[in-house]
Order: sequence, then C-alpha cells, then structure tokens
Amino acid sequence: MLRNCTRKFEADKCPLEYAKLQYRPSVVGNVIYMICFFILLGGQAFFGIRTKTYKYCAVVCLGIIGEIVGYIGRLMLYNNPYSMDSFLTNLVPLTIAPALITGGIYLCLGRVITAIGAENSRIGPKMYTYIFVGSDLFSLILQAVGGAMASMATDKDGQDLGVRIMIAGLIFQVVSMTVFFAIWGDFVLRTRKAKMSGSLARLQPPLYAHLRDDGLGVATILIYIRCIYRVAELWGGFQSHLANDEATFMIFEGPMIIIAVSAMTMFHPGTSCSQVQSTLKQHFQDCYLARHHCWTFTNRVSLL
Repeated sequence: MLRNCTRKFEADKCPLEYAKLQYRPSVVGNVIYMICFFILLGGQAFFGIRTKTYKYCAVVCLGIIGEIVGYIGRLMLYNNPYSMDSFLTNLVPLTIAPALITGGIYLCLGRVITAIGAENSRIGPKMYTYIFVGSDLFSLILQAVGGAMASMATDKDGQDLGVRIMIAGLIFQVVSMTVFFAIWGDFVLRTRKAKMSGSLARLQPPLYAHLRDDGLGVATILIYIRCIYRVAELWGGFQSHLANDEATFMIFEGPMIIIAVSAMTMFHPGTSCSQVQSTLKQHFQDCYLARHHCWTFTNRVSLL
C-alpha cells in the first residue's frame, strides 16, 4: 500500500509517519516565503546591475534562486509527502543556498577591507576570498553530497551516513563563520583604534561609518543562527522530532534568510560605495587630490 502512496498520495490511506516528511507543509506560508524571495531576487539583480557589482550579484542571486527552488519543493511535498523527488527538491537547495549567500558576503567584505585600509587587517583582502569562500564551497559540497546520499539511501545505515556528512558540512560552515566573526571584529577594532590615534590616512574614505549601517553584519549573524538550527535539526536524522516540526522550521529557516537578504538588499554594498564616492567629491577642495583619490578608490571598489 505504501508503494502506491509514492505514486499517488491519499490522506486517508497514506499515514504521514511513514512519509519522507511527517507533515504536509503549509501552502500559504511557503508561498509567502517564495514570493519574498522573488522580490528580493529582483532587488538584488537591480542593484547589482545598477552598481556594477556583478560577482557579488551573481553569487547572492544564485543563493536566492536556490531558496525559491527549495520552497517549490515544499509545495510539491504538500501534494505528496512520500515523493522522493519532491523531498530532494526541498532538501538540497534549502541546505546549500545560504552557503552561496554567505559566499557573497565574504566576497564583498574582502573588497571592503581593500577600500578601508588593508593595513588594519591581520590577513590580506584576497585571503578573505581564498580562505572563507573556499571554506564555504567545501561546506556546500559536503552538505549537497550528504543530502543526496541520505535521501537516496535504501537502508538506515546509508541514510545515517548521509546525515552525518550533511551535519559535518553545516558544522564546518558554523566554525568558518565563527573564525570570520573573530577576524572581522579584530579588523573593526583596529580600524577604530587607528582613527582615534590619527593614524588613519587623511584621504581615507569614511566607509567604516557606512558599514555600521549596512546589512552585511546582520545578514551574517542571521545565517549563522540558521546554520546552528540546521545542525540541531539534522542531528537526530530525518525522523527526529525537530526535523519534522514545521513551526520551528518556519521560524528559523525562512525568516532568517529572508531578513538577511533583505538587509543585504536595503543596504546594498554597491550603493554604499557610490555614496562614499559622492562624499569624497564634496569633501576635497583640492581638485587634484580629489581626482587622484577618487580614481584610486574607484579602482578599489570596482573589484566588488
């Protein structure tokens, strides 16, 4: 009888405790989340093209598209919670998409350090890309491979192995984000100290003032919280209570990423760079110095 449920789900004949997901996802809630991501995709594409931050835009937009595909998978699971294809469409994109968004943040902040002053960072700006984007990619691969293995396993041992690999990927992402927080916090403190001591270059653009208002820090913290939730969710496997608690999922998965990407869109780093350039033009009265520094700063932020 359960084999028939895979092909055609009937609520009165197919008990949810044997399904891939032990509840039917909320149609309204998941449609709302999906619409939010479509709006954010449009916003990121608009600002990315307008400010010419193409690399940042591409990575973040790929992450948003992954979120959209994942929520389409959840709507498919509503129609049939027994469907393996629907479960995979839900699981894999929603697992790896935040890693892509985090990669965009790492890519952006490496460029920001170049603009503010690499001398205040303990590691070079390019190392942010090499270390943290590389770590993000590695965790993404682990999560994707583990999710595929767990979902396609034919026995419990194979499923447990896949779950453990997914958890390893998520833990690796949490650890790399923790290291990132430490290094970035040290950079902020060193920059403030340099400003207070007067050693910050006179021509230094006041970008650090804008960073307090942009959404990159907020986005990173929210994605960090989401990753911790995902580790706890999968720790007991797909049949655990937390993995099948829709209310917790709808609080710690969708909203965390939606608010994070909203902050990254409202306080888009490309817009901040444009504002700083305008401030520089008004601030310097010496045309030669203004022209020279704007050229230098434009070349720095154009890498974003």
